[in-house]
Amino acid sequence: MNYIPHSEEETKEILSKLGLKSLEDLFSHIPKDLFAKDFTLPEPKSEEELRKLFDRVCEDTEIPLYFIGGGAYDRIIPSAVWQILNRGEFLTPYTPYQAEASQGTLQAIFEYQSLICELTGMDVANASMYDGASALAEAVLMARAIKGKGDTVVLSRTVNPLYRQTVRTYLRGYEDKIIEIPYTDEGTTDLNKLEEVLKENEVHALGVQYPNFFGFIEPLKEIGELSKKYEVPLIVVADPIALSILKPPSEFGADIVVGEGQQMGIPLS
Repeated sequence: MNYIPHSEEETKEILSKLGLKSLEDLFSHIPKDLFAKDFTLPEPKSEEELRKLFDRVCEDTEIPLYFIGGGAYDRIIPSAVWQILNRGEFLTPYTPYQAEASQGTLQAIFEYQSLICELTGMDVANASMYDGASALAEAVLMARAIKGKGDTVVLSRTVNPLYRQTVRTYLRGYEDKIIEIPYTDEGTTDLNKLEEVLKENEVHALGVQYPNFFGFIEPLKEIGELSKKYEVPLIVVADPIALSILKPPSEFGADIVVGEGQQMGIPLS
């Protein structure tokens, strides 16, 4: 959808309908001291001038290797992906509603789901949630329904903190308590503390990340054994690229696997 700004006549008509005299009146509820006084912007440049400017900047910019991505990592994206993403129906997260008019898109989604199942080792895959954080939160609600009882969600502190915050947001309307498990000096979940919490609480969801927020590989075998021992659904937040070389979460008893798909086709912001 193209963005077309309002003409002067349309702006006047809108202000008249609202009973306002100027555009500034629309923001009269905002304290004046919060407004920027002067942007000191340079003169505008043409497209060609901007291209040359950014070419010069890129020549002087070196992107070093980095090891603390915090969930955002630089990936190699095949050229074919760029062409596919030029089509809006592939870029949107929504599944087509009119199946008879969307057979090609549905076929592509089916292939995606099949490959995700191969990576995770799970029997089925959906398509899809908005992002990894909301996928984890929805998985917690799903585990809650599967378990059918309990009042506690357990998350390792090695899970992305933004993901954990999203879970808290989703559960705000519930009476559940969230317990976070500390990590060891090695940067992985403290198994002794985890078992202590599982033993002393009615837990209906356990969430860990693989590899975790620090980039370490969690002891999923032991975590999976604990989840089965205390009959708690295990949710694994997995990196889809890392799963190309790591054992799938299903081999460790994961009940639900979620992850962030951006890195498979969209560059870092």
